Amino acid sequence: MSEIVSISDGTVGARIDSMGAQLMSLTLGGAEYLWQGDERFWPRRAPVLFPIVGCLRNDHAKSAQGPVSLKRHGIARLYDHAVVERDESHVTFELSSTDETRAAYPFDFRLNMTYAVADGALSQTFAVTNTGSVDLPFTLGGHPAFNVPAPGDEGASFSDYALVFPERWTAVVPTIDEAGLHDFSATHEVMRDADRMPLSHELFERLLTVVLVDVPGRCVRLEGPAGHGVEVSFDGFDYLGVWTASAEAPFVAIEPWVGCATAYDESDVFEEKRGTITLAPGESCEKTFSMRPL
Repeated sequence: MSEIVSISDGTVGARIDSMGAQLMSLTLGGAEYLWQGDERFWPRRAPVLFPIVGCLRNDHAKSAQGPVSLKRHGIARLYDHAVVERDESHVTFELSSTDETRAAYPFDFRLNMTYAVADGALSQTFAVTNTGSVDLPFTLGGHPAFNVPAPGDEGASFSDYALVFPERWTAVVPTIDEAGLHDFSATHEVMRDADRMPLSHELFERLLTVVLVDVPGRCVRLEGPAGHGVEVSFDGFDYLGVWTASAEAPFVAIEPWVGCATAYDESDVFEEKRGTITLAPGESCEKTFSMRPL
């Protein structure tokens, strides 16, 4: 049976569900910043993406170890993760490969997810270890969704918000088709020599997901008219997905990714996907991003 673990630094609090190791709440002074899920729009809150981000072509790929058959965003979100370490301000979960996971993804792994609150921010760390005897290929990412408007901005609308970057830049994003595949040969310019990307539901109706590549400073701030929102820092993540559901959904997901969905110009060889990390037997790697409610 899954359990909810609460952590806090006295100012920022978080609750995490062992089912999927999914963040369920992010608060500042008791005010909720994380989207709380709603079947009318999107029932999830912040799923863990592993061992893929987005989708494979027709949900399938081939690999050196045999067929890979994974639905969108992979398998980590589907299983209960064991709690292996905790105190008042941090918790670590663990998921290891099983016969069932190997039937979909024929590799051995251990995934540890650590959430920690300190200095007014929540960090989320992915630690992946190759527990097998062959190379382990994977991508990973976060998918936290945040309330729009944020606490303190209750009278604001979705279009009053923007993503604010640490410097001016020009952002060109791939086309995303209805199946979720990326076309990097057909692009859209969403920012030109600017440090703000205004949000609108029309933007997401047109582009489905905004996939930003090589964001300067690997930092972005979701900001409303009164300055409330969330700052996300994601050093080591080359892609940032920005998404909301249709039908005027009152949230936006800010998703640091290592890798992305299958692209039109890729083969269906799993090891050849964009951004793939490959670990030799016994090797480990860590990736961390943080969320600071404002």
